[in-house]
Amino acid sequence: MVAQGPIEGSTPADSPPESRSATRILVVDDEPAVRETLEKFLIADGHEVVAAGSAGEALVELERSTFDVMVADLILRDGNGVDLLRTVRDRWPDLLVVAMSGYGTVQSAVEAMKAGAFEFLQKPVRMDEIRQVARRAVEQQTLLRASRSLRRVLDAPFNLDAVIGRTYQMRRVFDLIEAVADSKTPVLIRGETGTGKSVVARAIHQRSQRRLRPLVEISCGAIPETLLASELFGHVKGAFTGALADKEGKFQAAEGGTIFLDEVARLSPSLQGKLLRVLQDRQYEPLGSSRTYAVDVRVILGTNADLAREVDAGRFRGDLYSRISAVHIDLPPLRERLTDIPLLAEHFLRKYAHQCGKTRLSFAEGALQCLQRYGWPGNVRELANCVERAVVLCRGDTIHERDLPPAVVRSVEDDALLFSPARGRPMTLKEALEEPEKRIIKAALEAHGWNRQKTAAILDINRTTLYKKMKRYGLEEPGARANA
Repeated sequence: MVAQGPIEGSTPADSPPESRSATRILVVDDEPAVRETLEKFLIADGHEVVAAGSAGEALVELERSTFDVMVADLILRDGNGVDLLRTVRDRWPDLLVVAMSGYGTVQSAVEAMKAGAFEFLQKPVRMDEIRQVARRAVEQQTLLRASRSLRRVLDAPFNLDAVIGRTYQMRRVFDLIEAVADSKTPVLIRGETGTGKSVVARAIHQRSQRRLRPLVEISCGAIPETLLASELFGHVKGAFTGALADKEGKFQAAEGGTIFLDEVARLSPSLQGKLLRVLQDRQYEPLGSSRTYAVDVRVILGTNADLAREVDAGRFRGDLYSRISAVHIDLPPLRERLTDIPLLAEHFLRKYAHQCGKTRLSFAEGALQCLQRYGWPGNVRELANCVERAVVLCRGDTIHERDLPPAVVRSVEDDALLFSPARGRPMTLKEALEEPEKRIIKAALEAHGWNRQKTAAILDINRTTLYKKMKRYGLEEPGARANA
């Protein structure tokens, strides 16, 4: 190719932009001088740039990483640049392409635009042209991302502000989120650790009229009791040793918005009383202060404990429990949402694959079956960690069983051994079913606080049958016999 003075005004320092962008740009040109000049200028202009000298090199870079914009010559030593544009359009439809040519004609420009080019520039290209086109491409990418985000929400009937599921239990959760979103009534979210209580709290906030105000989250079990009161309500200078200045509390920070108090069962009796006052009178005093503050905050609470039993044991105030449990949302453990596991796994796969630049990853059928057969004691959080690990360790385009955590695979293999005659003699069907049945019953009992009535209902058996099976398998509540 004969160069035609392809770059004009190529000093990066002229007219620097008012604001810089971290856009990733792939420059494709078989002329080293043009390629290097574009690369240096765009880097100086605030972009991350990778350069390729041919269509083949460009495809390698596109496979290897993610880009926002590609600036490519239409005449390359290993092929027609229009063919490269068509390949990009088919395989990376979100990538914006700026086409260049030193032999620009109306026909070549039209051909480039038909092949998916965002913009066409004729060489010699001025740097201010490149700068303006790059800025327009950034703006276009921002609009496209916003549009795709909105489309994902509109097209996902089983996805409510990142609360994902299609089982009847999750549909009930969706209905409750919609119903309580604009209410001022406290909401208690109950569920095992890792079931997504904070995600549901965020969904409630996002669908409420308070969504433009702050959402403040705090884990009551993660902060020492001596500091938690200060974290929640603030303090004045000199309130205690080390209080060198006034401090704003979380309730004040959440003014006009929402506060999510997780692990509420860990609150001390004193803080339970202060919280009850906030809920009833909308008032509180910072530590060390006699001044009373009014507060306008929606309170959402989370717990993985059975608060009714905590009340019976004298560890939780009955009047506070009555105040916060009028409206409650129960999140089912993942083991009771088997049909949601592939849906959740695909969601986490897209998330972590995008972060790692492995956008072509998918699950092998065997891996998905393995995920569905595991018990997930850590619930959705454990599944997310499992998928993230698999994405990082996977060396191909498909996640297989070998990419999953050993504990997940081992648990499934242990189940398979129950049905194997290699144990010394062929097992009867009754013997093979006993161990998994015992594990299922024990997991259901633990999930429902060893309440036989609730456990029998969730297992769809009567209480007498449950009692007999508990006796046969020696299942007793830790520390005491299970109460009806």
